[in-house]
Amino acid sequence: MLKTAIYVDAENIKMSGGYGMRYDVLVDLANNTNSVMLRANCYLAEDHERTQRDAEYRQKVYSYHNILRQCGFKIIKKYVRRFKDEDGNITTKANADMDLAIDALLQARNLDRIILLTGDGDFLRLIIALQNMGCRVEVIGFHNVNKELREVADSYISGFLVPGLLPIAGSYGENGDKWQRGTVANFNQDRGFGFFRYYRLLNNVLQPETVFFHLSKSTLASDHFFQEPHRIFEFRVVENPANNNRSEAWDIRLLKEG
Repeated sequence: MLKTAIYVDAENIKMSGGYGMRYDVLVDLANNTNSVMLRANCYLAEDHERTQRDAEYRQKVYSYHNILRQCGFKIIKKYVRRFKDEDGNITTKANADMDLAIDALLQARNLDRIILLTGDGDFLRLIIALQNMGCRVEVIGFHNVNKELREVADSYISGFLVPGLLPIAGSYGENGDKWQRGTVANFNQDRGFGFFRYYRLLNNVLQPETVFFHLSKSTLASDHFFQEPHRIFEFRVVENPANNNRSEAWDIRLLKEG
């Protein structure tokens, strides 16, 4: 049984497309037949001055914190600090990177597997250090993920591809077909078809799947999007009655960025 911990760089995730992420899905990923979650830490910023004077902001922040705690996360806060330069311009800072790194290194001696949510390249050395301690490090990010971070991790997956982690609006089509997110596994430009790779959660384990697609089922005006392996698409997986009920991707669209 793998002893697992989750570390979430919440501010980076929020600013990189992961706003509204479902923390309970992360817990499911950590708890399965081969893994048990020992720790779950979320590192976030709080504007303490605003919390004191703005009741609406305070209610929103504390409700969010309560949801995380109910999911089993320990919250590590970094309070926003304000600095004024010579011209009177005010800048703010609330960086919890050091806290996350120190906690992960201290706790890694009791862990086998670490799920790290960030896209920040500053964690590159941390990942290598954790691997040298014998831990498997799996990185989940959204937009603007550092290239070296993706490469050095034992595994990397876009958070958009983890089923339910960032739910798709209108998750089911008119016929009950479920929307999925995936990337192009291969594409035959001359013949206008290819295969998407997407994931299902089976017993809380990510299982890769592939599904056929044809450009005739795309909402996009050009096929050049399908030649970029990191593009993320949304589509419905349907059984095509005209093709022996083979599963196919229909209503293909690009994931909206930003």
